[in-house]
Amino acid sequence: MPDLTPSIRSALRSSTLLALVLGFGLSLAPATDVQAFGAPESFAELAEKISPAVVNITTSAMIAAPADGMPMVPEGSPFQDFFDDFGGPGQQGPQRSEALGSGFVISEDGYIVTNNHVIENADEIEVEFFSGERLKAKLVGTDPKTDIALLKVESDQPLPFVSFGNSDLMRVGDWVMAMGNPLGQGFSVSAGIVSARGRQLQGTYDDFIQTDAAINRGNSGGPLFNMDGQVVGVNTAILSPNGGSIGIGFSMSSNVVTKVVDQLKQFGETRRGWLGVRIQDISPEIAESMGLADAKGALVSDVPEGPAKDAGIRAGDVITRFAGAEVASAGDLTRRVADAPIGEAVPVIVLRGGKTETLAVTLGRREEAEAAAMPAAAPAAEAPKEMETLGLTLAPLDDDMRQRLGLEPSAEGLMIMAVDQASEAFTKGLVEGDLITEAGQQKVVRLQDLEDRIKEAKDGGRKSILLLVRRGGDPRFVALSIED
Repeated sequence: MPDLTPSIRSALRSSTLLALVLGFGLSLAPATDVQAFGAPESFAELAEKISPAVVNITTSAMIAAPADGMPMVPEGSPFQDFFDDFGGPGQQGPQRSEALGSGFVISEDGYIVTNNHVIENADEIEVEFFSGERLKAKLVGTDPKTDIALLKVESDQPLPFVSFGNSDLMRVGDWVMAMGNPLGQGFSVSAGIVSARGRQLQGTYDDFIQTDAAINRGNSGGPLFNMDGQVVGVNTAILSPNGGSIGIGFSMSSNVVTKVVDQLKQFGETRRGWLGVRIQDISPEIAESMGLADAKGALVSDVPEGPAKDAGIRAGDVITRFAGAEVASAGDLTRRVADAPIGEAVPVIVLRGGKTETLAVTLGRREEAEAAAMPAAAPAAEAPKEMETLGLTLAPLDDDMRQRLGLEPSAEGLMIMAVDQASEAFTKGLVEGDLITEAGQQKVVRLQDLEDRIKEAKDGGRKSILLLVRRGGDPRFVALSIED
């Protein structure tokens, strides 16, 4: 499986070592009447039922020989640590490397689900069934964003398979069972409970089930079952200070996986909806600064050229409903848009200036939008101090700043020249070189504009002011306190 070094994201996706310092707290709530369920007397019948549909996956690829001549061993093998520490001389030149993982059959005609990182860069994929039968597999398609891959094997006879369940029905405390190929040891079953729901690691579409069922390296791509033998998750990642299971494992929710698998089966790739907005969550401070009753919805921070702009969505709008469903957060909206049909008009309700408006947006395709070139981030600039307020030293944007920042001649705003490290602005991530373009949802060009907006907010009884801040072309809203 991949190494930790490329990034935290790839480490999490590879179920590899991640050292964390965790804080724990305890709160006590009044006892309430709940319906309790006893532990299963045995998991044996369930394990016997699902085992024929779970597979071990071995991949191989030609790679350059290690610089130190270390011998190659299968990723996840119990001998890997030994060779890491005491490896002797190996062959020179390109060598064939093997990696191990897990998967499961989802149809009698041989479609198999696993993790993308299990088969990534492989030129040969072999699947081993519980019966001992081995078949060559071909890759149908992958989705790195959810770390899901779809394989296909050909068999003379119908294959045993398992069905997906509804992951949204899983509750914290429900029993689950994991099965796979931990540490290359072959088929193995572990059981535990759902520890948490809706976990997000690093991905845009993350919706992980956290479980304490033992998951180790080599379990990646294997199924997480409910007690009815339905797949409710795909085992993907672990958090651990030692590389082994400590009871913090993550499985991508089946309700995410099924949509990806359907598209991979039909198109060989994903085709996600694209709204064309930059959005962020609404904090209690932002909600207060905008006069919102609840910190819910998705706040639009920027509207580049695209479907949303064509439909009339503006920066500062709060998207409260999408396609008839309430929007709880920015992540919620992102997942809903991704699942929506491309090329069809979708109703979007926005809150603007205290009133709601319904707009019809014809969604584009995200993969095509992401292929477009993105502007490079510009370096921060320095300039003389002009005004200090809200813990910030600000100066109006001039031609020299525009040139150094690579901004359009028409760009306007107030440049942050310095940030007081003892200020709220510093704790909320504002840095030198950021550009403030709006305050109180109105443009600011002069220093006096900002002072006027702060006065208006105070006169209106606000405790904070909403700023639109741009960094390298990437906008976000920040609410800063204006109380004396």
